[in-house]
Amino acid sequence: MHELVIGIPRHGAGPREVARGSEIWRLFQEIAVQASAAVGWPPERYRETGTSFVVYGMTVQHHREVPYGQALQARTWVHDFRRATLTKRQIRLSLPDGTPVASCTQQWVHTDASLRPCRAPQALLDALPVEHPDEPSIELPELDLLDPPVPVFAFSFTVWHVWMDPLAHVNHPQYVDFADESLARALHAAGADPQGIVPVAEHVTFKRGADAPRQVTVTTTCVGRAGDAWAFAHELLDDAGQVCARVTTLRRHVAGDLAALLGLGL
Repeated sequence: MHELVIGIPRHGAGPREVARGSEIWRLFQEIAVQASAAVGWPPERYRETGTSFVVYGMTVQHHREVPYGQALQARTWVHDFRRATLTKRQIRLSLPDGTPVASCTQQWVHTDASLRPCRAPQALLDALPVEHPDEPSIELPELDLLDPPVPVFAFSFTVWHVWMDPLAHVNHPQYVDFADESLARALHAAGADPQGIVPVAEHVTFKRGADAPRQVTVTTTCVGRAGDAWAFAHELLDDAGQVCARVTTLRRHVAGDLAALLGLGL
């Protein structure tokens, strides 16, 4: 178990002075990196050994919004490590008094320098022992599905070279930005405030890295709801027609019913 105190950076707060969903994902990534470094595996050691971890799936639940300046208590541990290649990491964020803020389960694959899955070296396995394997993983809330789903929006963009992460592709939290940007553009087109989106939960399955200067198209469909949050399925396709990622987001809006603000007639 690794624990630390962390908070969102100033640029992570939007016009409402709270973190976007993707900024919580960036915190989770930083927590995972710091936890690895604390046991002797900082990023430079992975480079020296010619290996890395790549996220292939991640699920997050947001329990409350986070303002800039709020100190957060983070706890993280390795949940399992299958075939010395596939591993889950659990991360929990809370207020100093223990009030939950956000929870996530990350699914990582250990890769070689060419990003092909491979067994982790024994020194790394020894440094990352499995803890609390019976702790439940984070899942999306059960959805009341629409039949049929309702198309919401689609847009395309060119991936920027300056977005590339150390593995030379778009870093995984940015896919949440792409999904929320599609929803924000739909709200703007409907005359509603695109900054009023409240993150409730997300799940992303990553298929291939989006790298510059490819063009990526995001299609967004409303697929159901859970309580007062609406669920949206987002598919990201590159210009070769290949799926980069599939994103499910659950969202509310500060101004009222999100589907009504979008004019979906639901």
